[in-house]
Amino acid sequence: MNMDRNQAVVIGGGAAGMMAAAAAAKNGRHVILLEKNEKLGKKIYITGKGRCNVTNACERDKFFENIVSNPKFLYSAYHKFDNKCLEKFLEDNGCHLKEERGERVFPVSDHASDVTAAFERFLRQNGVQVRLHSEVKKIETDGEKITGVLLSDGSTVPAECVIVATGGLSYQSTGSTGDGHRMAQALGHKVTECVPALVSLETEEDWCKKLQGLSLKNVSLTMSSGKKKLYQGFGEMLFTHYGVSGPLVLSASSFYGKKKGAEKAVLTIDLKPALSEEQLDKRILRDFEENRNRQFKNALGGLYPAKLISVMIERSGIDPEKKVHEVTRQERRRLAELTKAFTLQVRGKRGFEEAVITQGGVSVKEVNPSTMESRLVRGLYFAGEVLDLDGLTGGFNLQIAWSTGYLAGISATEAEGEK
Repeated sequence: MNMDRNQAVVIGGGAAGMMAAAAAAKNGRHVILLEKNEKLGKKIYITGKGRCNVTNACERDKFFENIVSNPKFLYSAYHKFDNKCLEKFLEDNGCHLKEERGERVFPVSDHASDVTAAFERFLRQNGVQVRLHSEVKKIETDGEKITGVLLSDGSTVPAECVIVATGGLSYQSTGSTGDGHRMAQALGHKVTECVPALVSLETEEDWCKKLQGLSLKNVSLTMSSGKKKLYQGFGEMLFTHYGVSGPLVLSASSFYGKKKGAEKAVLTIDLKPALSEEQLDKRILRDFEENRNRQFKNALGGLYPAKLISVMIERSGIDPEKKVHEVTRQERRRLAELTKAFTLQVRGKRGFEEAVITQGGVSVKEVNPSTMESRLVRGLYFAGEVLDLDGLTGGFNLQIAWSTGYLAGISATEAEGEK
């Protein structure tokens, strides 16, 4: 066999692709990494607001609670290369890390570029040939196994195995334009329906416009469809001109529309989750006592952010001009109920241009979870967001990329060694 065929080609120089190339090269394989952009890790630069939340330091069980689609498929990959392995890899390659709230891990420098730099250093030291501005048009086979790839400039790169790490459909400006899905389909793979995930939600209520820019901290959010609870979380959210956003909402969005009929979802916000309804009623009563001769509309400053007051008054149905001591017990109870269950009707999700990740992708039923190799084509591997795998915010999606990339990289080299 001529030497140039006996090499691994990785398509896509994002998180999964860089890790796959690193693992394959470390295992002694000659690797060519093809990236259509002008630099590696383009999407990494914008993750975590440019700081890059590289992983989550939580325990294994908690990690899998945060994987939304096909968690079982991920077991082998995570077992081979988990969050601790990733942290060690980055530290060993000069990117020092720190842990923040919610066990999220970031570079000490707060610069996402340090993550990519650590990989570039490792790839260089291990002889990986990185080719930028190299777009793959087609993966070539002889009918049953991989023979190489065809580039958009008409040239071919021979290879015995190809790792597809092209990302999903979110942040298309970084090059995630569904290339990998098309290549997989051309080779007979099924691609499940792709929808935006970790994305803001649009609501029916037009008063959200009034609250635009208002951030709520330490609130509880529940999303339900009929009697079925789809998601519940505690943290931070934000009102926008079209609806709601922020970490809690992004997580909720990953469960929206996953079940048939779940399009009719309702968001319920508990504005005072630390208080029971009884405790809240006492708190309101105390505030009312202190403001008994003021108008109702001027007595709510201690309870709610200023922007929220007019909406709370409107939704409570209490006359804003009413003196506080004239507010009835029933009205006060209604205000407490509204505070504990402030509802919004979801109209839909925002689009891929705003989504952090893609839900859906190459069907995991056609990929071997213990190697990431295609069950249909020998020598074809998948890693990262191109697969039907996704998790919540907090570093989980990048860890999916690192784990599957690593497993694809070492499996590709081991398989080649056997031939």
